[in-house]
Amino acid sequence: MMSSAHTPVRVAVLGAGSWGTALAALASTQAPTMVWARKAATAQAIGQEHRNPAYLPDVVLPDSLQASDSLQQVMEFALADDTGPALLILGVPVRGLAQTCVDLAQYLPATRRHPVLLVWTCKGFHQESGLLPHQIVRENLPDYPWLGRAVLSGPSFALEVAKGLPVALTLACEPADMAGIALEALHGKQARLYTSTDMIGVEVGGAVKNIMAIACGIADALGLGHNARAALITRGLAEMQRLGVALGGQAETFSGLAGLGDLVLTATGELSRNRQVGLALGAGQSLDSILATGITAEGVRCARSVLEMGRAHKIELPITSAVCQILFEQLPPSEAVHALLTREAKPEGH
Repeated sequence: MMSSAHTPVRVAVLGAGSWGTALAALASTQAPTMVWARKAATAQAIGQEHRNPAYLPDVVLPDSLQASDSLQQVMEFALADDTGPALLILGVPVRGLAQTCVDLAQYLPATRRHPVLLVWTCKGFHQESGLLPHQIVRENLPDYPWLGRAVLSGPSFALEVAKGLPVALTLACEPADMAGIALEALHGKQARLYTSTDMIGVEVGGAVKNIMAIACGIADALGLGHNARAALITRGLAEMQRLGVALGGQAETFSGLAGLGDLVLTATGELSRNRQVGLALGAGQSLDSILATGITAEGVRCARSVLEMGRAHKIELPITSAVCQILFEQLPPSEAVHALLTREAKPEGH
């Protein structure tokens, strides 16, 4: 089911954090768009002042972007009496994904003539259950024949997207022919979307790269140099690919935007929160003191789940293991680096 060329896609973005707001701003330049904010003050600031003071205070948002703190109003806006296709973007973190699915389900009709594509953008495994986002959605949202599901991922800092800078992303969609709904609303002037059918690979890449970014931040704080950073990125990519393939992903996905691309950005970019956590750990700060600043780093949340998944599939994840020891077992970063360097020599493709 492809979107109609005559009736424009209507877009609802659920979540007015930095990434949700950035995607809403992007979509609003090409399609009627409304973003749902939990706080009335945030919705008012976005809709009337064209700013999100809490997350993107220095960005002027498009005049065309609408906002509301009423989930019912936003869903009615998107579904619009079934006059055309709709795109629902879930701009919430992994920990909030299940409840958001439960909340929006009450506004989904039993039948529809036009297709709806649900897209989530969160990256990580659920901290307690170890589930990937698509598994959380499957457990908490009814299955309708008119409802497609997709994950959007890739190297993307919300601030740059909100400012209108170019970005390239991967959209893994089921069924594949519903990808056109997202392309109509997002692909074009500023964003280039590449389509995929490998939802597992895209999600694993988006999760594990955050752990590798923490490792690179630690190495940078220790002054280990560019050689060490390049080695961590390369071997980190190997860990991502090993785990992803074991879980059912495709190896080639990890050489693309959702794998290597996102890993390089998150491991080296100054706006990377996971890298910032690594820098602070490498400088001697405790995890508790770092998290007390309010920083949100998905790599911290999912590191244990990734390590346990690797053990369950008998896959070696030495960088992930070292990061977990630093995060949760108070292993000094310098000792973790020594342990990595003194591991038994192996063929690179092992």
